Order: sequence, then C-alpha cells, then structure tokens
Amino acid sequence: MLSIIIPCLNEAEGIIATLQALRPMRDRGCEIIVVDGGSTDGTPELAQPRADLVLHATTGRAKQMNAGAAVAKGEILCFLHADTRLPDGADGLIIDSLARSRRSWGRFDVRITGKHPLLPVVAWMMNRRSQLTGIATGDQALFVTRSLFEAAGRYPEIALMEDIAFSRQLKKYSPPVYITHRLTTSGRRWEQYGVWRTIVLMWRLRFAYWLGADPEQLAIRYARQKS
Repeated sequence: MLSIIIPCLNEAEGIIATLQALRPMRDRGCEIIVVDGGSTDGTPELAQPRADLVLHATTGRAKQMNAGAAVAKGEILCFLHADTRLPDGADGLIIDSLARSRRSWGRFDVRITGKHPLLPVVAWMMNRRSQLTGIATGDQALFVTRSLFEAAGRYPEIALMEDIAFSRQLKKYSPPVYITHRLTTSGRRWEQYGVWRTIVLMWRLRFAYWLGADPEQLAIRYARQKS
C-alpha cells in the first residue's frame, strides 16, 4: 500500500480539489492522510470526508509529516504539498520506478502553474538542480519506503530546509529515482511575492543553510522577507 501524507495549514481554498484529484488512487487502495497544523479556516472539516484520516499536529511541515508517517499503514510514503497535483497513475509510477531501479526513494519532476513567463524556467531549474544534486524539495512529492524513512531518521524537525536535510540523509543509502512524468504545483508563492524576489530569496537561504546557518533563523528571515 502507498500512503500519501499531506501537511497543510489554512488550505481551505484548495484542499477539496487536491483530495478530489487523489480519489482515483484512493479507490485503488492508496491511503490519504491529511495532517493539519492548526488551520483557522476550516481546512480539517473540509478534508474529513475526503481523506482516510485527518490528524492535528504542531505547526511545522516536518512535524506534521512525521506525525502522518507515524500512523500511516503503507509500505511506501509519499509526501505531498496541499497545492500540488500528482500526475495520473502516480501510484503505479512510484511503485514501478522503485521496483525497476531497486532504489528506495525518489521524487517527481515538476511543472509550475501560473501566468508569469518565468515560471517554466523556475520549474526547469528546480528539476535540473535536483538531477545534479540528488536533493528533492517539498514541491517534488518525495516518496520513500517506510524502512528507509525510519533508517534515515525521519524528517528532521527543523523550522526550514527539512526537505534538503532529509534528502541528504537519504542519499547516504542510495541516489534517488527520478520520475519524469511531471506533477503540477501552484505558482502562487512566486507570483504573490514576485518571481525574481522569491528565486533570489530561496537561493540565499539555501546557500546560508549550506554554510551552516541555523534553520530557526532562516525561517525568521523567510517570514520577514515575505511580509
């Protein structure tokens, strides 16, 4: 069984569409778990009839994803952002790619929706960077076998860069498998705060993290520059 774990916070605007898109996979036996981090807009109530389980956890993607993984029944875990749509047949793609590659984790290529002409370039850069570094970001729907998830120590419960930190741990066991069928993620973050501004901000934060900056301080910088 494949378990899809969705951390969310105030995603009432899109959570129904996200879960409806997963209905075919749920009908095929995939488990859908929504982990809410303290929404005030009714997200859990909207998700309840459309998921197998809705949990409440401390705010923070890493904490929410770990909470979902702790109760998931699947032997493969897939972590999906609430504004991201998996390609058709993603469950089969994940299972087949892991079996063929004999690896235990991976991610999807990404396409970013939106009107800004630079968004396809951003998506290309994300995919290319991931191919070169073996690092998966949250937008790419990282998937991993339960045994490796536990062996790698689960998501480090840090305020920011948890996906990068976890990918580094996973790489110690094997390179990732890349699924080139593209998932679709919303470009709202880039368009709301400015595409160039967001690109520069994220590269600065990643570089600071690579140099050893405290994730708590990086999260503060991220929140401040978004406001």
